[in-house]
Amino acid sequence: MALTFYYGSGSPFAWRVWLSLEHKQIPYEMKTISFSSGELNKPEFLAINPRHKVPAIVDDGFALYESTAIVEYLDEKYPDGPALFPADVRDRARVRRIMQEADLYVNGALHPLTQEIFFKQKENWDAEKLERAGKAFADELKLWEQVDMGDFLVGGALSAADLTLYPVLALALRLEKKKSDLGIRYMIGPKLASWMRYISELPIVHKTWPPHWK
Repeated sequence: MALTFYYGSGSPFAWRVWLSLEHKQIPYEMKTISFSSGELNKPEFLAINPRHKVPAIVDDGFALYESTAIVEYLDEKYPDGPALFPADVRDRARVRRIMQEADLYVNGALHPLTQEIFFKQKENWDAEKLERAGKAFADELKLWEQVDMGDFLVGGALSAADLTLYPVLALALRLEKKKSDLGIRYMIGPKLASWMRYISELPIVHKTWPPHWK
């Protein structure tokens, strides 16, 4: 029985799971959930994730939610595909650290911007709040220029670290579609920008690009 993947278009958390499934070449059936349809509140979905959120998976009757847990599960349950976590214990620790940094700090700094721009009408945007949030996000991105990175964030291969950070930054750039003078692309330093360009061209990124962003 194929794994069932519950996805929401544009969610960076769901996107990292989709990228992981494609990277590891795991057969799956994807069920796209509309955030506005009420599907997240239906009893059949709440039986899978009582927190009303995507992503979630059901693998041979085993339900799991929270994207970081799903990514680790996929790597351990399906070891034959390309690895998401390096064999070296220190590199594995670095991947897990970057995943936490991406969630806690990068996405944490981005959240006020997404809440203001995506979930409010333009006439209700708070200019002071946007300015503060933009500065905080820019300050966070400056720290990433200190990271020793090449084509990939850890070592010489694609890992869960890349698949976690990239969707968050892609979402940040998406904000400029609604507010062109936000300046996100200028906040991204040269090292991070070079890494993003490389990751952007990977076949799995093209295949999994959020449908409503096309």
